[in-house]
Amino acid sequence: MSENKNHSQNNFTFQRNVAIVGIALFLGKLLAWHFTNSDAVFSDAMESIVNIIAAFMGLYSLYLAAKPKDIDHPYGHGKVEFVTSGVEGALIIFAGIIIIVQAVDSLLHGNIPKQLDWGIAIVAATAIINYLMGHISFKKGVRENSLVLQSSGTHLKSDTLTTFGVVISLILVQITKLYWIDAVVAFLFGAYIMYVGYQIIRKSLSGIMDEADEDMLKRLAKFLDDRRLPQWTDLHNVRIQQHGSGLHIDAHLTMPWYYELRRAHQEMEDMYKLIGESHDRAIEFNFHLDDCKPISCAICALFSCPVREQAFVGQVEWNVNTITQENKHTVNDLPSSYVNGNKKAE
Repeated sequence: MSENKNHSQNNFTFQRNVAIVGIALFLGKLLAWHFTNSDAVFSDAMESIVNIIAAFMGLYSLYLAAKPKDIDHPYGHGKVEFVTSGVEGALIIFAGIIIIVQAVDSLLHGNIPKQLDWGIAIVAATAIINYLMGHISFKKGVRENSLVLQSSGTHLKSDTLTTFGVVISLILVQITKLYWIDAVVAFLFGAYIMYVGYQIIRKSLSGIMDEADEDMLKRLAKFLDDRRLPQWTDLHNVRIQQHGSGLHIDAHLTMPWYYELRRAHQEMEDMYKLIGESHDRAIEFNFHLDDCKPISCAICALFSCPVREQAFVGQVEWNVNTITQENKHTVNDLPSSYVNGNKKAE
């Protein structure tokens, strides 16, 4: 738990730095807009406002996510990250709408940018800083399993693309004197920003609604299948929830019916330990112990079982489809071409 707390504190400190850098970049883009009167630079500055708001919202969510469980929040406060990430996506879409409205107005009524050399220099500098912060934030978010840092990094890197696009458009306008290019570029980037916002909202909603992470389930199934013990007769009804940087895993584990409670519980603890050692994040387990039935004999590789009622046919492979199945597995869950002995047995 202390290690998880340290991760949360580190994430909070990093997000605070992102917010501070965001304010500095916003001021720089405002200065560039003052020099150029460019719609494209205006679009970039608008997105920076969202960056600042999102960064401070991220700080608040990381603060809440790090709080321990309480009576009102028995699963902790981690899901607040999904909420703030969704709000960030909505703000990004709103910024995109404002940019498009401004761009359309300039196309209809005309707008002549000025002092483009200063604008190019300032905006290019902010783009480089933005990309570095975004890259570091996203990598750290993946490493720390923080949706806030991942969303912040994705947003900053997308902001970098639009900022470099702004630089290119300013160069083209300066060379060609075709001032409508500036408004068109702003319009395109407004649309792109709205798309990025939609993606962030989509990801946050999947977390709020506990959408299954298929890749995570695949890794877990493969890991356990490679290390399963003969007495672990069956594993099914596996569910994984994400709460901030932590996980909550539910599952049903079937073992021989004649195991005394102490031994069955120890076997379950051994599986907990095995899974925990394969992850670098806090995991809360809630496994239900099932006793084996006569129908389990055909898929049970515990050959020393003293009460076997049916011959062993083969083990059901643990993969993303089988471990998420709600009911216990039977011989009917084996492939039709299954050959005895293709799994390790006791």
